[in-house]
Amino acid sequence: MTDHSNILKASFHTLGCKLNFSETSAIATQLARRGIMRASAEDTPDIVVVNTCSVTEVADKKGRSLIRRLRSRWPDATLVVTGCYAQLKPQEVAGIEGVDMVLGNDEKLKIDRFLNEWEKDRRNRVEVHDYLDIREFQGACERGDRTRYWLKVQDGCDYFCTYCTIPFARGRSRSGSIASLVEDARKAAYAGGKEIVLTGVNVGCFGKDTGEDFLELLKRLDDVEGIVRYRISSIEPNLLTEDIIRWMAEESRAFMPSFHIPLQSGSDEVLRLMNRRYRTDLFSDRINMIRSIIPHAFIGVDIIVGARGETDEEWEKSYCYAKSLPVSRFHVFPYSERPGTKALGIDHQVSQEEKHARVGMLTKLSDQKLREFSRGYFGTCRPVLWEHPDSHEEGVMYGHTDNYLRVRAKASPSLYNTITPALLSSFYNADPETLQAIIE
Repeated sequence: MTDHSNILKASFHTLGCKLNFSETSAIATQLARRGIMRASAEDTPDIVVVNTCSVTEVADKKGRSLIRRLRSRWPDATLVVTGCYAQLKPQEVAGIEGVDMVLGNDEKLKIDRFLNEWEKDRRNRVEVHDYLDIREFQGACERGDRTRYWLKVQDGCDYFCTYCTIPFARGRSRSGSIASLVEDARKAAYAGGKEIVLTGVNVGCFGKDTGEDFLELLKRLDDVEGIVRYRISSIEPNLLTEDIIRWMAEESRAFMPSFHIPLQSGSDEVLRLMNRRYRTDLFSDRINMIRSIIPHAFIGVDIIVGARGETDEEWEKSYCYAKSLPVSRFHVFPYSERPGTKALGIDHQVSQEEKHARVGMLTKLSDQKLREFSRGYFGTCRPVLWEHPDSHEEGVMYGHTDNYLRVRAKASPSLYNTITPALLSSFYNADPETLQAIIE
């Protein structure tokens, strides 16, 4: 904090998941209450906050690179690093030149207190609780400079998949209360929000610690006036119950026909080695049920490629299974070795070259499925929520249909944060991820 005679300004930088983005926005709101404003692109910030990810080694590397770049750009700013990389490797982060403060995930939303202490003695701090001691749920319902609100309903994970460090980074599963989350949604509606995305580490585990029920949360949120769209950021297939799917299809007012469901492998043997809590037969049941009663739903699926134990035979099973699924797209991730995970004890390893080839095959398959799904809506009209611009592309705006197709149209600022019908005409520049739309 370099100049106390003026209003202090903070710059925020986020890597990783949507939950991180929600929490970064919550940090910004907390600091704004203290009189610390968000820095504009032209400002020199007094405080720089970096909210990191650690889902892969690449994420750690991106975190280190970003921290060094920001320190070089603003050498006099107070540099605070938080998030999963800070939680899992606090001393490594503290050892990066110029880092003033390292806050774990349990300390992230208590940044105001730690900044107060920093002001007193300017002493470097590493404040990180062990994951077993992370018990408190800290809520967040924010949109930052975006159009959608992100409502954190759950945090942490009890699953301990063999490849994953997230339970060590986020702690055990814990939830907000239905009453508090409904109140957050009402406040978002009062502030003009139209769409809310429910986010967390394992949202389907909501209520396991409080005795409340995820479907009951959905029903209560559905009753909030002013919010016209909800989405679930991601949900495990074993927690996406038939009752939830049927309620969304037949009774829900505002939950949109879009799903994000992690598969991780189409091989039952690899799923077993991963310690996943389902097999392909259950996954198929969920996908087929969605397609049968919500045929226009967008279904995005996560797949990890090249995990330990994914032999050539198991890869072939996984690919063929993925090809058979009536889904809209795949989010493809190459497997990354994470220190301390049980997966390191699995014998068979996939070479980087083979991993790269498999990623390419699934990415190509994903593009094909997305084209096929999107092409089915050419010439149709669908409701689009137009989003505030976050790009440097002048004269255009972007939005998403109810079933999560990304569309592009001529800019009309009066339509930002409104929902209008739009005619979907074609792919934009042959890009399978973006459709050209005409506003009627």
